[in-house]
Amino acid sequence: MLNKLIISVVFTLMCCLSLAAQNENEVPFPNEVVVDSIIKIKDPINPLSPAKAAFYSAILPGLGQAYNKKYWKIPIVYAALGTGIYFYIDNNNEYNRYRDAYKSRLAGFKNDEFYLDAQGNQLDTPRITDDGLRRAQKQFRRNKDLSLLITVGLYALNIIDANVDAHLLQYNIDENLTLAPHYNIHQLDAQSNVGLSLNFKF
Repeated sequence: MLNKLIISVVFTLMCCLSLAAQNENEVPFPNEVVVDSIIKIKDPINPLSPAKAAFYSAILPGLGQAYNKKYWKIPIVYAALGTGIYFYIDNNNEYNRYRDAYKSRLAGFKNDEFYLDAQGNQLDTPRITDDGLRRAQKQFRRNKDLSLLITVGLYALNIIDANVDAHLLQYNIDENLTLAPHYNIHQLDAQSNVGLSLNFKF
């Protein structure tokens, strides 16, 4: 009985001392509270914005990227399309060159450019045979078609990029939640580690 009484008195004293220590450490509540957070108000969502961007890019490549204010993409669009058009024109010219020589030989002429040497002198046997001309025509026709297909694909990709970019601009992108790739080298065995890191700040 005495032990229980001593334990309860000690427990009561400890609780009182703890409350007194808490009261001493209390910080008085300020009369004014200053909030330093900045509230960002986003523009209202325009559901027709992606369709407009795609339409502008279909009319003139790069115009949809300008509508989305992604001006750095415009030179990439024109470089890609220009490269495709350049290869199409080059392959088309080479195809016409070999086709004209082959047609000339079929007509019985021996005065095409492959009957001439580097100085322009007439040769008895051509530098490229009839079979070689046929193979060259097939190769350049295939390359020409492939260049056209790639150019059309890049044109479509320009439209898709403008549309998707306009969709993504309407989402709330917060830096407090990010998913980013990371690459580091292990210090002990010098092996590389590749992965994803998810950062959440609050």
